[in-house]
Amino acid sequence: MNKKRILLGIVFIALMVPAWIPGQELPKPPLAERIKKELTLHGHTRIDPYYWLNERANPKVIDYLKAENAYTDAVMKPTLKLQEKIYQELVGRKKQNDVSVPFSENGYWYYTRYVAGKNYPVFCRKKGTLQGDEEVMLDGNRMGEGKAYFSIGDVEVSPDNTLLAYSVDYVSRRQYRIHFKSLKSGKIFTESIPMTAGQIVWASDSKTVFYPVIDPETLRPYKICRHSLGSAAKKDVETYNEKDPTFDAYLAKSRSRKYIFITSQSTLTSEYRYLDAGQPKGEFKVFQPRRRGILYDVDHLADRFYIRTNDGARNFRLMLATADKTARENWQELIAHRDDVLLEDVALFNDYLVLAERRAGLPQIRVIPRGETQGYYLEFPEQTYMASIRPVPEPGTDLLRFSYQSPVTPDSTYDFNMKTKERQLLKQSEVLGGYQPENYQTERLLAPGHDGTLIPISLVYKKGMVRGGDNPLLLQGYGAYGYSSDPGFNSNVLSLLDRGFIFAIAHVRGGQELGRYWYEDGKLFKKINTFTDFISCAEYLVRHRFTCPAKLCAVGGSAGGLLMGAVVNLQPDLFHAVIAAVPFVDVVTTMLDTSIPLTTAEYDEWGDPNRPECYEYMLSYSPYDNVRAKDYPALLVTTGLHDSQVQYFEPAKWVAKLRMAKTDGNPLLLKTNMESGHGGASGRFLRLHEVAFQYVFLLEQLGIRE
Repeated sequence: MNKKRILLGIVFIALMVPAWIPGQELPKPPLAERIKKELTLHGHTRIDPYYWLNERANPKVIDYLKAENAYTDAVMKPTLKLQEKIYQELVGRKKQNDVSVPFSENGYWYYTRYVAGKNYPVFCRKKGTLQGDEEVMLDGNRMGEGKAYFSIGDVEVSPDNTLLAYSVDYVSRRQYRIHFKSLKSGKIFTESIPMTAGQIVWASDSKTVFYPVIDPETLRPYKICRHSLGSAAKKDVETYNEKDPTFDAYLAKSRSRKYIFITSQSTLTSEYRYLDAGQPKGEFKVFQPRRRGILYDVDHLADRFYIRTNDGARNFRLMLATADKTARENWQELIAHRDDVLLEDVALFNDYLVLAERRAGLPQIRVIPRGETQGYYLEFPEQTYMASIRPVPEPGTDLLRFSYQSPVTPDSTYDFNMKTKERQLLKQSEVLGGYQPENYQTERLLAPGHDGTLIPISLVYKKGMVRGGDNPLLLQGYGAYGYSSDPGFNSNVLSLLDRGFIFAIAHVRGGQELGRYWYEDGKLFKKINTFTDFISCAEYLVRHRFTCPAKLCAVGGSAGGLLMGAVVNLQPDLFHAVIAAVPFVDVVTTMLDTSIPLTTAEYDEWGDPNRPECYEYMLSYSPYDNVRAKDYPALLVTTGLHDSQVQYFEPAKWVAKLRMAKTDGNPLLLKTNMESGHGGASGRFLRLHEVAFQYVFLLEQLGIRE
């Protein structure tokens, strides 16, 4: 043991935390040792007393995390009965035996199903007709039995229908091992491929697969390899190596199944390579050389490549090219750029072009029959909703499959006949326990931001809600990476709504709800807009008497956890209780450490702190660096020891620093899942324990104990 560290630090941890008895003061929390660490850059020195918590292999780190868990369990012990009640409510709404909507591909019908009481999906198929015999390809429940964590990544059937390639992660660090199985004999091959990103693409010969390899330290998918069945993984051939550490390398297959694509992608720039799937030992060709700031993606059908790009089009446009002329100067415009419409996705059919667009913050689906230029839009009935295209693999159909849901309408899968314009509901997720959508109401508001920009808010609540300023309200936010936080259906939230809560989503800048500019106005040197937008939405809800600060709660995860950390520093008295899930809170230190997964790939999102101007700006909002001696709301912070996206030590350090600085008596809890990563527990029922725990934390802070 390092004696110097003991001298520098304060008393480390009280490992035995007594259970909290209602009516008594909270048990004393563990205190992390303080070890002075100077971090100097650009002539500025930061003191980080908890830097040592990034030593994953240090037993003292594990002891500290366990002590925090013991403290959290002690504080929450009086709520165990309510946790179990909420958990049973959540489970009680889930259909135990459930089956996905089947789709047809290459002579088989494919679907997944869940078995009563089991956590993981079963992957199945039937030959020719849905009345045929079921063939179980993979049983996730058998595969995950006895595993602390289990996740199936990709599942791909060979073009000749005889082989299955699939990837599995047992650690929750996105380190997938690829396996192969004969669908004739059921035998699993002895060969396997470790340390992959989980993606698998078959060549046309049904003997060759391509896959991305991840760097063992940063977990960046940087290399594409080719594997021939029957050979050892060490003999696999490297077909591409992405040297730029700010880019990731992935794979895709064209809609026509004719081409295999390698996609090199950074935040602002992309580049495609393509290979005839019938020539797996050929050389990948560059489709269009990368140019900084130019994003494009490619698909293929018939004799044309379709390119969605922001080249000369902030909200993207659609272009055409032929196989012999893929360079930018040969592209022809098919769908022009529009300032008020974001072109998000494209689905190709033999006789139709389907566009996923976003206008005024809401998703739209547009169908353009062959020979037409404008086409028509599908109509959706509610003022706030989610809609997305889910095309079946076969492009020679008149049927467009899409999903629709809203905060009151469960996820619904439709087939829409693009010729007759008739739609058929194939499945609506069943919500057990007597759910009646007419008992709930959803609406969409616009809150003015600090600069006058109107920020959308999606709400759902039980009908009969009175705007008297006394309703408990949970406000959720994210605001990063251009990810749109669309308002879908979540049966779990009913446990809050039925207890008088309003649930709201603040569609803050940094997402892409209102187009590309909405994203660009919430990143890099405009990141502050994300935080002030969320505060503006909260203030609007208070001002219009939906809630009050004594009843206002907030939640966000990952980059949304950064949002939580920033707003409680900026305006802690506005919120009563906050959940920060796997929060990205130590922005500057993390973005300076290129060994941490995701760091270099995200310079264009957050900035490169090696540049003085970026360092200064990031330091101005980094939650960990801005903890001060003041009152904070009640805080529940969650993390996973094996998190590959936001390392466990960020929230651990943040909590340790908050403990020493905050001047209030409100609960501050750190809950570390010692067996999982960024997504929490695996399994459809196991993760509901975590949801129940979080809900009860909020209910307890508001004095709701039933």
